[in-house]
Amino acid sequence: MYNEEAVVAAVKDLLVAVGEDPTREGIQDTPARMGRAWKELLSGMNEDPREHLRTTFETGTDELVLVRDIEFHSVCEHHLLPFYGRAHVGYIPSQGRVTGLSKLARVVEGYARRPQVQERLTSQIADALHEVLAPQGTIVVMEAEHMCMTMRGIRKPGASTVTSALRGIMNHPATRAEMMALVMGGPR
Repeated sequence: MYNEEAVVAAVKDLLVAVGEDPTREGIQDTPARMGRAWKELLSGMNEDPREHLRTTFETGTDELVLVRDIEFHSVCEHHLLPFYGRAHVGYIPSQGRVTGLSKLARVVEGYARRPQVQERLTSQIADALHEVLAPQGTIVVMEAEHMCMTMRGIRKPGASTVTSALRGIMNHPATRAEMMALVMGGPR
């Protein structure tokens, strides 16, 4: 469970450890602000994002459902620096059962709002859709910029990391190529 008081104390200790005075006017409220900010940034740790997918309805069609350009923000578990970008989430329903479009964005948000690596994040979203909705196929493609590459280390701003996870019929070579072209190369 999130312990905001402990986070505030840890931020004060961090400020001292880097040579800063936590009582200085400009940053005296920083520990409390960071405590509130981290609570929000990591809010996905307190939920099971799969629950958003439990509401479904009948459409009578088994055609592709694809939501592109779902903006997300996450925190790299290696450096605790942000990474952010866009998720493209799609599935081919089974027996015409679909979930609401906003539910796909909620699943992305729920898994993104925790310490993450992009590769796991992509797979978790795909697995949740595939397990809960039981579609014929699932595709998740994520594009992100990582501040751990932009602000430190190699310092390459603008570098984009792309990850994908495909399940079910989306893994067939022809379907995979068609889906990747639709996600990455389709009109925006």
